[in-house]
Amino acid sequence: MEYNQVTPEVVAALQQIVGEKYVWTERDKRIPYGQDEGTGQPCLPDVVVLPATTEELAAVVRLANDVVIPLIPRGTGTGLEGGAVADSRGGIMVSTERMDRILEINEDAMYMTVEAGVITAVIQEEARKRGLLYAGDPCSGDCCCIGGNGATNAGGNRAVKYGTTRDQIYAIEVVTPTGKIAHLGKRLHKMTAGYPLEKIVIGSEGTLGIITKLTLRLVPLPPCTANLLAVFPAPAKALSLVTALPKAGITPTCLEFMDYDVIAVVQDWLKEKQPCPEGGAYMIIQLDGKNEDTLDEDCVTADELCRSLGAVEVFMADADKVWKARKAFTEASAAECPVAAMEDFVVPPDKLEDLLQSLKAIGAQTGVVFRGVSHAGDGNIHLDVLRRGFADEADEKAKITAFEDQACAAVYEMGGAISGEHGIGQSRKALFAKYTDPVALELMKALKKAWDPKCILNPGKLF
Repeated sequence: MEYNQVTPEVVAALQQIVGEKYVWTERDKRIPYGQDEGTGQPCLPDVVVLPATTEELAAVVRLANDVVIPLIPRGTGTGLEGGAVADSRGGIMVSTERMDRILEINEDAMYMTVEAGVITAVIQEEARKRGLLYAGDPCSGDCCCIGGNGATNAGGNRAVKYGTTRDQIYAIEVVTPTGKIAHLGKRLHKMTAGYPLEKIVIGSEGTLGIITKLTLRLVPLPPCTANLLAVFPAPAKALSLVTALPKAGITPTCLEFMDYDVIAVVQDWLKEKQPCPEGGAYMIIQLDGKNEDTLDEDCVTADELCRSLGAVEVFMADADKVWKARKAFTEASAAECPVAAMEDFVVPPDKLEDLLQSLKAIGAQTGVVFRGVSHAGDGNIHLDVLRRGFADEADEKAKITAFEDQACAAVYEMGGAISGEHGIGQSRKALFAKYTDPVALELMKALKKAWDPKCILNPGKLF
């Protein structure tokens, strides 16, 4: 596709739409928008535009479509795969950060309507104040926005019980690639009335539309919560809990796995002694209950089950301390050794132990060292591939490419996928194309072409 350049005339038209104050062409102002949390060298858009309303955003999209200039939607830039970053073609970046209002909170019907730029933690807190829970819980919740969560179908720690962001959304308002405003989905518990278009836009990484408003599902805040820390002598024994807990009739809110390498690096980073034997592993189990009695029963059942599977100790953990250790992984890992690549594989939960063994074998074979944590309850594993043991940059690239290719082959053979929650963006396109069912890929491309004939919306992502 041939694209046109941003000209002074285009900049002037953008200023007419949103006001001169919110159209940035200065390099210093564009630099923060040139990368996300996972990309390397910045790639700057030609102009950054900050609309305040859906109507303004739609007008910006219509302009980009009319003059055939790439348009890149962006929330807060916390993604890891270059999904909200311009490529070498430049273009117009449109940020939803000014669209940050909570429009309605209905406590009785348990829903909230918000604009796309509202920070996820703010939504969680406003729900909590009213005795309600917004169950979406990405690890970057303090700084990511809800529109970005919708665009990537963000997951997080609570997905094992409540599902991903798609499961928390009743309806969305979307600006289409041609600049029309669509209202997709309804605040209904069931509907069979045409294609579920909201489900398709959610997770499409800004390639099919820009989410501007969301109606979110809320649930009652659990009255009682307990956090257990089960210490196992080996990863295999810990991961056996993934299938054993549901069979015992217990659905955890969170079920998080940490192996010894992760525990050791977190221990050094936090300077807090961790009660794990060398070579062992943690399983963090969060349980919610309607009252203390039923919660106590579930805790006893979980404790007994863990010990029957070989746990050397099961603690009733301090929530702040145990989650501090879990969430310190990314910072602790990067502080101990630079990270060369991050992986986000997902497999059926019962295949997680097999995957971990396969990844270790592939790492040994290709000369790649990694450490990882897992949202074990939903089969999602995050790896930090360490910049360690490579002769030079060319050796690093070759070995990581070989590791990722073989790892993806193992993942897909087990019925898994390349990404559980980070998305494809620019970084995973080649592997996504190689391992996705070719007919499914063909259908996705046809959908993109039908919705976005000029391919102006977030080009270079996914495909």
